[in-house]
Order: sequence, then structure tokens, then C-alpha cells
Amino acid sequence: MTTEKEIVQTRQRQLRGALLILKKNALLYYLKPPVLIFGVLFPVFFFLAFKMGRPVSVESIVPGMVAMALWFTASAVGPLVTPWERRAKTYERLVSAPLSLRTILAGDVISGFVFGSFLSIVPILLGFLLTDVSIVNIPLLIFGIMLSALTFASLGVLLAAPPASTPSNIMLLSNLVRLPLLFVSGIFLPINQMPPWAKWVAPLSPLSYANAIIRFSFGDEATYFSPGFSVIMLFLFVCIFFLASCKFHNLWRAKGL
Repeated sequence: MTTEKEIVQTRQRQLRGALLILKKNALLYYLKPPVLIFGVLFPVFFFLAFKMGRPVSVESIVPGMVAMALWFTASAVGPLVTPWERRAKTYERLVSAPLSLRTILAGDVISGFVFGSFLSIVPILLGFLLTDVSIVNIPLLIFGIMLSALTFASLGVLLAAPPASTPSNIMLLSNLVRLPLLFVSGIFLPINQMPPWAKWVAPLSPLSYANAIIRFSFGDEATYFSPGFSVIMLFLFVCIFFLASCKFHNLWRAKGL
């Protein structure tokens, strides 16, 4: 019979394992060119393409830039780490370690969470340096960034579930999911100005709720979704994405793929 002490020790061992996976991912993958390209340069180019030639104030774009940077950075780690490890034949060694699959995936989620959270500082600092934008609710902004990063990192790990050993295949699938959700999330056009079909699709994008929280923290109170409702939805997305990740990764693992 398992004692309470053994349960605590098991949980501590799994937590240490998840943190070691975070350390491994940070040392090996954070500075890989694909991670930097898809996680950092992508949102910058989107920002420039959206701003140039449009009569939109830079201050109004900064919150969307922060949300978009989070969207790409936090969700970039998961779809790249797992295929790399499958190709290097280290994935089998990882899953054979005395760690549960949930712990391994949690380590990947934490990796994306940390990567996205820290890199979100860059567009905020650029906003302060280049514009007159101001933050009205700092605690809400910090909480929104952390919750959004956790949500997007969980999505990235879910997108890495297919048994591909080539990062480009997973990134193709990832962009087929992330780009459509980006354009219906209210980043480029407010949701209340979108056509009816887009308004029906917008609630399916977790970026819609992250964008609402970040915009509200910058003083935009005319957001389509309220901050409280957005927080609840992001928590729900985290649970759905992570549980689905565990299910699909375990499914492919059971098939030997």
C-alpha cells in the first residue's frame, strides 16, 4: 500500500524531472534558428506588414504586438523540440526514463511558458521606447501574459503529437492552425467589426481572450470579451490542450511511433 510519504516523494521526483526537461530544452533549443525565426521574427514582420500604409496609431498596436509575440513564442518550442528529439533518437530514451508522460509534456509546456513570458518583455520595452503607450493595470498584464503563455505553450505541445521526425512537417501543421486563429482573434481588426462568420469563429481562438486581457491592461476598456471571462476561458483552454496532449502523445506512443 502506498503511503502518503511515498506519494509526496513521487510528486517531488516528477516535479524535478519536469524542471530538468525545462533546463534541457532551454540549453539545447531556445537559441535554435527555427525557434527564433518562428518565435521572434514572425510577429515582428506581421507587425510591420500591418502597420505600414495604415492610418493606425502605433500606441494602439502595441498591445496586439505583445499578444502576437506571446502567441508565436510560447507555441514555438513544443512543435520543434519533440521532432528534433525523435530525429536524434533521444525521444525513446526520454520516454523510457522513470518519468510519466504527463511529466515529460509538463516540462515541454513549462519550457514554452518561460520562453514566451520572457520574450514578451521585448515588445513591451519597444512600446515604451518608441511610443507614448502606458500600462494602466500592471498586475493584470503580468497575470495575463503568464496565463496566455501557459495556454499557448500547451497548444504547442499538442501540435507536436503527430509522430513526425522532421520539424518542418510539424511547423507546417502548426502554422495551419496558428495563422487562421491569429486573423480572427482581434489583433488586426476588432472582433465587433468583423463579418458575422468571423465573430462565430473568434471565440474558438485562445488568442482572442489573451488579446482582450492585454488590451484591457493597457487601458482599452472596449474589448469584445471581458477580462474575467477571458481568464476563465484561458484556464479552460489550458486544461483542454494539456489533457488532449497527454491523450494523443500516449496514443502514438502506444503504437510505437
